[in-house]
Amino acid sequence: MDAEYKTVIYEKAGPAAWITLNRPEKRNAQSDELRVEMAHALERAGLDKDVHVVVVTGAGEAFSAGADIDEFPTRLLTDAVIYKARRRPHEAMRQCPKPVIAMVNGLALGGGCELVLAADLAVAADTARFGQPEIRVGVIPGCGGTQVLPRLMGEKRAKELIFTGRMMDADEALSYGIVNKVVPLEELRAATEKLVSDLLRNSPAILKIAKLAVNKALDLPLTVGMDYEREAYASCFGTEDQKEGARAFFEKRKPEYTGR
Repeated sequence: MDAEYKTVIYEKAGPAAWITLNRPEKRNAQSDELRVEMAHALERAGLDKDVHVVVVTGAGEAFSAGADIDEFPTRLLTDAVIYKARRRPHEAMRQCPKPVIAMVNGLALGGGCELVLAADLAVAADTARFGQPEIRVGVIPGCGGTQVLPRLMGEKRAKELIFTGRMMDADEALSYGIVNKVVPLEELRAATEKLVSDLLRNSPAILKIAKLAVNKALDLPLTVGMDYEREAYASCFGTEDQKEGARAFFEKRKPEYTGR
């Protein structure tokens, strides 16, 4: 475990960074300390030129059971700094210039489910469970659930999930586009490593442009987004990797990308 963190494990395996939420005794509930450390780890991976893909997972049998409810009784309406900090790891996932994969090994509730929503891709164990149960403790989702779920599931399904606080299984999450793939728990690591390998075949520079373009689709009207896409497409031709990819295609060989 990296000595820099108390609640997160940061490891590098080749060009992939693995970030593990490490409070298994609390089902990886997101304390303020964990959120700060997770956001720092994501930003660290984003700045590391040797890291091209990031994987986020949980220690033990849970991905993340959401917010640490033990911290709720002392919170006040005026704690704006705390509420902004709650969103920091979720925002760091979206803003990370590298693809972020959620490897969902168990419960993903509340802020844990919202981490999955913030990830670019997600692979889930067939034993994983998802939900936004915040309504049951007197709050609403605060890290993207009310905004992202309607886009994925449709308004009425999202309202049902948020209004009732019910959980859904991995197959239902797959059907709504919350995860990309569901595999048996014992195959989860291998399936995630396969996805990492698939991404690493491509140019880090072009992956960054692709991520930014897709993320813009959630923020912009279609006509404005199409203009952004054209500019992003054109910018690919200013990279060395685009030239290498084209040469490799015509020479029928594996490209050697540099990320530039």
